[in-house]
Parts: sequence; C-alpha cells; structure tokens
Amino acid sequence: MHIPDGFLNTPVVISTWALSVSALSYSLKRTKEALKDKMVPLMGVVSAFIFAAQMLNFPVMGGTSGHLIGGVLAAVLLGPYAGSVVLACVFIVQCLIFQDGGLTALGANIFNMAIIGTMTGYIIYRMISNSLGGKKRGIIAGAIFASWASVVIASFVCAIELSISGTSPLNIVLPAMVGVHVLIGIGEAVITSLVLGFVLKVRPDLIYNIA
Repeated sequence: MHIPDGFLNTPVVISTWALSVSALSYSLKRTKEALKDKMVPLMGVVSAFIFAAQMLNFPVMGGTSGHLIGGVLAAVLLGPYAGSVVLACVFIVQCLIFQDGGLTALGANIFNMAIIGTMTGYIIYRMISNSLGGKKRGIIAGAIFASWASVVIASFVCAIELSISGTSPLNIVLPAMVGVHVLIGIGEAVITSLVLGFVLKVRPDLIYNIA
C-alpha cells in the first residue's frame, strides 16, 4: 500500500500532504497534552516493534505479500493521536532510508495508513470494546475487527487516490486493492490480537485508557 513516486498527480500529492501535516500537528498537540511518564518509553518501544514487524512479509496470493501496518495496535496501546504520530515516524524512516514508498507520495501514505487507518480503526475498536464491557474479551474482539477494517479502509482510500490521479480506472484499482487487503487484514488482525493478548496477560496497565 506504500505508493511510489509518479503514481499520484499534483493535486492529490498537495492535498494529502496538507491533510497529513494538519492531522499530525493536531495529533502532536493532543499527544503532548495526554503524555504520561510511561508513554514516553512505550512510544519508543511500539515504534521499534512496528518498524521491525513491517520488515517481515507474509504471503497472500498470486505472488503478493503483506505485512503488519500496526495502526490499531499502536492506538490501543498509546491512544489514537500518539498512535498516528508513531506510525508517521515509521513511514518517514522507511521512505527516507529504505525507499519504501515515494517521497512525493509520503503525505498520501501517512494520510492513508497513519491517519485514516489508525483513527478509523481506533473508533471501531472503542465501539466494539465498549459494547462488550471494555474487558479483555472486548479489547481483543474490538482490536481484531478494527485492525482488519483499518487495512481495508486504508486500501480503499488509496484506490480512490490512484483513480483520481488517473493511474488506474476505479473499476480496476478498487477491487484489486481492496480484494488483496481483505486478506492482508486477516494477518494484521492475527498479529495484533497475539501482541495485545500477551500485553493483557503481563502488563494490562499498558492498554490506553485502562489504567
């Protein structure tokens, strides 16, 4: 889902950069307001884990592979605003050092996965978790569905951007992107649930808004 350079037209590049900068500025402000002592090292640990986990790909179909995005995982541990900041930092490092996604498309990649994916995923997670009482079962169930949905939603937005840019017709790029990421989202959900299950067992106080 990391869009390379040359796949987006100028209006989409400018608009997604503007949206990402605005959203990250607001997220940084909200993160600073909510920052607790335990969140500082936790943000570093979560950033390092997601960065490393994204380097590991799993096969999907037809030679396609996927990897963890980690938006919902970061949001469940840090909150949606700090989670978005962490994901953005990971994507910036990947772009600048590993050329994973283009520099001009970095705004779009951050917007799709760090902003849209993380924020919508967290909203879905909280709705499910709260409806199930906010206990361990609710947290895991909410995180499973939300992490899957966050990947699918981000891929949908990415497909729209590619279509608007004239890279590929919507009737081709939308089913191609969403279809593959429906499967990638399953891997996302499995990894997220395993990590959160372990955290809930050993350090449940690390879950955002629980302690």
